[in-house]
Amino acid sequence: MPASASRNPSDYFILGLKGFCMGAADIVPGVSGGTMAFILGIYEELLLAIRSFDLTLVRRVAGSRFREALDGVAWRFLVPLLTGILTAIFSLAKGLAWLLVNQPVYIWSFFFGLVLASVITVTGRVERITAGLGLWALLGAAGAYVLVGLVPMTTPNEWWFLVLSGSVAICAMILPGISGSFVLVLLGKYQYVLQAVNSRDFLTLALVASGAVLGLILFSRFLSWLLKTRYDPTIAVLCGLMIGSLRKVWPWKTAGLNALPNQVDGGVLLAILLAATGVAIVLYLDRLAGGPPGDQS
Repeated sequence: MPASASRNPSDYFILGLKGFCMGAADIVPGVSGGTMAFILGIYEELLLAIRSFDLTLVRRVAGSRFREALDGVAWRFLVPLLTGILTAIFSLAKGLAWLLVNQPVYIWSFFFGLVLASVITVTGRVERITAGLGLWALLGAAGAYVLVGLVPMTTPNEWWFLVLSGSVAICAMILPGISGSFVLVLLGKYQYVLQAVNSRDFLTLALVASGAVLGLILFSRFLSWLLKTRYDPTIAVLCGLMIGSLRKVWPWKTAGLNALPNQVDGGVLLAILLAATGVAIVLYLDRLAGGPPGDQS
């Protein structure tokens, strides 16, 4: 891809850091790696890179034309990005699992700030706000609000369901506002997969990954088509999805339902500070991205 061809070594290092941010977001239910890719300015390039894995690639590999196959895919973009994503997943999974159990208010406050600021930055991608786009955003918000309120299911650990879970979760993972990890929660596989990461159960991870590759290749084409032909309505829906997903990441819960804190104390002030920090980080990263997604080198 042209953007990849113009990158220098420092650009690839920054791309790896962006992948790390995506990986960190992907392992937290309620936060989307797609949102992170969007605000970091690499979302559309990511979709195009995924689309480079097509039937032409299969034919070239089958014909032992490996150099042509390599030149036809965006590996210069994907290798540092995936390196960052995998580094985040394997290095942060255990710590995040501990925080979600032992300090849920603080970790959810931080991610609430991330998602809230993401709504602001993604809204800025809309060229002209109209009543029709507001309706699309409302529909997206309503859909996400209902989705994140669903009760997690108990599901089998058979190989076919792990593949299915991976394919469904990855479709959500590349959508800004829809968390692939939360889809795994709904499918009853989040703790199972997180434990597989922490215990290095590579068979389970391979099954989930195989489903993810299939879902990614198929769904990315549809999403790329929407962004090309219906850009503003698609962005409006994505903004709505993020607004609706705020229901999941609200820090304070009572009997599993969203609530307000009983009193304003040091813990509440720290949670608010963490949320503000999340907002500041996203706005800063969006400023670094410096324009519509896909335009950055």
